[in-house]
Amino acid sequence: MTGTDGVEDLLRTYAPQVLGVLVRRYGTFDTCEDAVQEALIAAARQWPEEGVPDNPRGWLVTVAARRLVDQVRSEAARRRREDSLALATPASELLAPAADEEPDTDRDDSLSLLFLCCHPELSPPSRVALTLRAVGGLTTGQIAAAFLVPESTMAQRISRAKQTIREAGGSPALPPGEDRTARLAEVRHVLYLIFNEGYTASGGERLTAPELSTEAIRLARLLHRLLPGDTETAGLLALMLLTDARRTARTGPHGELVPLAEQDRGRWDAALVAEGVELISRTLPRGLIGPYQLQAAIAAVHDEAATAGDTDWPQILALYELLERTGPNPMVTLNRAVAVAMVEGPAAGLGVLDELARDKRLARHHRLLATRAHLLELLGERGPAAEAYREAARRTTSAPERRHLTERARRLG
Repeated sequence: MTGTDGVEDLLRTYAPQVLGVLVRRYGTFDTCEDAVQEALIAAARQWPEEGVPDNPRGWLVTVAARRLVDQVRSEAARRRREDSLALATPASELLAPAADEEPDTDRDDSLSLLFLCCHPELSPPSRVALTLRAVGGLTTGQIAAAFLVPESTMAQRISRAKQTIREAGGSPALPPGEDRTARLAEVRHVLYLIFNEGYTASGGERLTAPELSTEAIRLARLLHRLLPGDTETAGLLALMLLTDARRTARTGPHGELVPLAEQDRGRWDAALVAEGVELISRTLPRGLIGPYQLQAAIAAVHDEAATAGDTDWPQILALYELLERTGPNPMVTLNRAVAVAMVEGPAAGLGVLDELARDKRLARHHRLLATRAHLLELLGERGPAAEAYREAARRTTSAPERRHLTERARRLG
């Protein structure tokens, strides 16, 4: 017998492999994905009670293939699809009792599936939702809950994404050359978005959504296993590990936000820190350095400091300056402003913020105001700092951040 948690871990591991087999065989992503979801639900119900089959992947492939046949046969309006599927695939193959015994099921199609879920025709939110559903094995309800939207809304988003892929003629084959490089960058970006939403939820009462950051790390590990020579994928995984190591220390006993400088570093996950530092230290000397590697290096400097006062801010500033050249972004500049303040003084940091305020992408963002408030506070400007904290609190959609910023303003009077 295997516990429910163990079964859930198994299912998430096998979900992309099983879907990859079906999509490669039958080429109909939407119906294959529905069939795999039904097979996963059946396994979640049966395996905890009856035990995990000797060949769990083969069991899932077989059940999903049968569900696919049932779906096609039960929809009269799709009779032509059934005919073409029947012509293309022998019934004996569809009903094979142990699909994993066949040579072609030994392949791991997870990378192809990740590329397909990040199809260029899809919007970023659709890529995220489809990746979590198809590759992550999460149910629509779980994804909706994590993103604080109704399940019906998320179901429509996923349905539209699958329809878009069908209309665009999405193929499980890996794209060639430059297209593959560009799509890989999109895959990494989707995993980065999933992790960020899990580490700092964009709205609602919770500061974090651990199920999302945990899933992002699992998928990043998968991508790194499939592409061990890709340094930016290694950098992304290291960044996630080094950042997630601090997650439990980011909230106090009542769910309140605890800033990095005030965190109890004894609560950081030492194993994740060690793994992340080792990975980024091994990766940086290997080739072209990209933004994820630089962000991971910055996170490593923070994590290796025994106390906030021990932080090597000159090194962090140098890394942010390099990051700004390789991957310019207003959020990068915002973080550089803090590093400038810690090295050259709060007034110098405020000068960087004044320049950044002219960028329309960030001019009214609550993080710009919160950073300004923090630097004004360091400068001893209590009144302006309090007002900036209050304005930042009004603009954020995160309840924990709003309470934290309001409290900071209250303390300053």
